[in-house]
Amino acid sequence: MIATAQFVFVFGTLKKGFPLHRRGLAHATYLGLYRTATTYPLLVAGPWFAPMMFNEPGIGLRVSGELYHVDAATLERLDRMESIGKPGNFRRSIRIVPARHGPSCEALAYFKARFLAVPVHTGYLRSYEDRRFVPPWRRKL
Repeated sequence: MIATAQFVFVFGTLKKGFPLHRRGLAHATYLGLYRTATTYPLLVAGPWFAPMMFNEPGIGLRVSGELYHVDAATLERLDRMESIGKPGNFRRSIRIVPARHGPSCEALAYFKARFLAVPVHTGYLRSYEDRRFVPPWRRKL
């Protein structure tokens, strides 16, 4: 199936000013600050201090992030960066609302499975601002 242009909600290292933004969203159209319409668990976890949101609506906090309009090529690049297709990595459509005013919409968001969140470094977060993330090009395996 060929992907078409989509809205993507990002809440972690793909946001402006974070390590993966330029590699993932440099040419995407920024649409503004948004937050999830319902609560989700977001925390920092794993050996690389990655932000991870779990597809468990009703748990955690309303998560703040950025909304982008992306083309098919950008969506495919984001899927590779987010390890879509590997166990515990997936994306789903969720409802988001603007931080200030305006209508809600559906956007794709990237989720992780809880088994990837070892060790856990924070409690649930409303907004990801942590700077400990180790990008792939700086990891020593």
